[in-house]
Order: sequence, then C-alpha cells, then structure tokens
Amino acid sequence: MRVLVLEDDPKIASFLEKGLTQSGFSVDVCEDGEEGLVRVTSTDYDAAIMDRMLPGMDGLEIIRRMRHNDVQTPVLILSAKASVDDRIEGLQAGGDDYLTKPFSFSELLARVHALIRRYSQAKEPTRLEWQDIQMDLLTREVSVGAQKIDLQPKEFALLEYLIRQKERVVTKTMILEHIWNYHFDPQTNVVDVLVSRLRNKVDVDRTRIHTIRGVGYALRRP
Repeated sequence: MRVLVLEDDPKIASFLEKGLTQSGFSVDVCEDGEEGLVRVTSTDYDAAIMDRMLPGMDGLEIIRRMRHNDVQTPVLILSAKASVDDRIEGLQAGGDDYLTKPFSFSELLARVHALIRRYSQAKEPTRLEWQDIQMDLLTREVSVGAQKIDLQPKEFALLEYLIRQKERVVTKTMILEHIWNYHFDPQTNVVDVLVSRLRNKVDVDRTRIHTIRGVGYALRRP
C-alpha cells in the first residue's frame, strides 16, 4: 500500500516515513503544498497524511482541489489546531479524519488503516488472490494453499504488485519505482535478490513467477 506524507517539519516527516515504512507501507514524502497537489492528483495513493499548514499551498486548499478534481484518496489531516471549529473546517473541506499534534504513532497508524479499509471497501477488495496464493491487505497475512507464509514488508509489496499486474510483464525499473519509490542504478541486482527471496517462499517449484529475459518478471500460469 502506498501513502503520501505531506509534512514540512523534517523531524515529523522522517518519523512518519520510518514508522510507516516499517509497518509495510510504500511512502512518498513531500514538504511543499503545490508539489503535493501535483503528486496526489497524478498518483494512485491508498491514503494521504497531510499537514494543515504547508508552504506553497494550505493543506485544506489541496484537499478542496483534490475533491473538485474527483480525487477520492482518503486524507488524514495533521494539525496543531485542536479546536472543534478547526476540526469541522478540515472535515468540511473534504478531509476524512483529523488528528492533532502531538500524536501517538500507533493511533495514527490505526486511523490510516481505518481510512484505507473504508476506502477499499468502496473501491476494491481488501484481499488479493491468484491461483492458490491469497493475500489479506489489511492483516498482511499470506498463504499458499493451506500454508501460511511469513513475508518481509518488501516481499509483501512485491507479491502484491505482481498479483495486481498478473499476466503482465513488469520491468525491473517498474519494480524499483513501485517498491523503493526512487531510482537505483539500472544495473543494480536489488530486484533480482528480492525476487529470489520471494520465490523461495511462494514459488518453490518455480511455476508462478516467470523471468522474462532482458525485460523483467510476470506472474503466469504454467
């Protein structure tokens, strides 16, 4: 699952990025309101965490423009403004939830999961299946047949991406950008290593994840 963090305080942004990444999210961080609007309207995020006061453009104005452009990504507003009127204003602008600073990360995480759960129920299933592989995107449980499989966060993210793109070839560059959110040296073997780790857990007989030489990988039927 991919989340956008719009926060201009470097310490808070770093704290959120680290915590969300460790919780299995793919995280993009932005500190400028205008750039944040471009990102959130051009990228399919599962949720956005947005500071109310941002340079370039106020967080509430970003939300208003998102909704005007029919971008329905759920938004958790972060703000030091804690009055009832401030919370009402944030929700009326189109925010889905409002959390005041300082905040507990565990509470923020629970609220993000709740937003994604509500949004996913309206948008798409919270479970993915392909042949005998089942993934629960909320509990992050994976099984192959009747066997439970323990996946690390990036292994989970890769399997989710492959299933969503099933039968299609995904290049190494596409995987790098989706899983790590920034560009590596195209010659790096980090994707090959991750694919190998995933295969050892969900594709021991090498019949599910196919290597397309010189291009990338694909989930295909034998």
